[in-house]
Amino acid sequence: MASGSWNLPNAITVARILACPLILVLTLSSSAGTLFWAFVLFTAAAVSDLWDGYLARKHGLVTTVGKLLDPIADKLLLASTFIPFYLVSQRPDPFTDIPVWGAMPLWVLIVIFGREVAVTVLRSWAARRGSVISAGPSGKIKAFTQNIFSGALLLWYSLVRIAHEREWTQTGLWEGWAVFHGSVVALGLAVALILTVYSMGVYLWQNRALARERSGDPS
Repeated sequence: MASGSWNLPNAITVARILACPLILVLTLSSSAGTLFWAFVLFTAAAVSDLWDGYLARKHGLVTTVGKLLDPIADKLLLASTFIPFYLVSQRPDPFTDIPVWGAMPLWVLIVIFGREVAVTVLRSWAARRGSVISAGPSGKIKAFTQNIFSGALLLWYSLVRIAHEREWTQTGLWEGWAVFHGSVVALGLAVALILTVYSMGVYLWQNRALARERSGDPS
């Protein structure tokens, strides 16, 4: 990284990238404590995504390197949760079901990562032509919603194990919390999927000239 590009926002982005493999490993655990730490680390990484962007804009530290690194960090954070969520939810374990959804369907991964592949291909094509396409507002909202779902599910996985270990599941307090928390998880995934498709449509429309050039259509 060029010295002029090595600033605090970019350092935060790099730290988020380095945290992703650890988040992935922790998320595969069956321990309530380990899953809670996965939630804590994931939350810190997700908040850093908002923080580095804010610092870069406030202090005029937006760089080409930052525009390229930030989407990479977002995609790695997405992969470090959604891939283990899919694997974990397939286990024959009553504590790994996603509320309402049960086991995560394969088509969810196809939609989520299909969008990322399409956008990455277009962004790479633009970069080779000397143009940098940074993440737009719809993409950021999509990422924020996905992070809400991921954080909520990690906390759910931890709390539901603790509730069973400590025999809280028959209490009215837990039953009320389970309905609320489970609804946040279930709706979070549904909204994240809708925004994933929507943001891809917005992205392709806003960069339709590049998309046509990429496909060989000069019209």
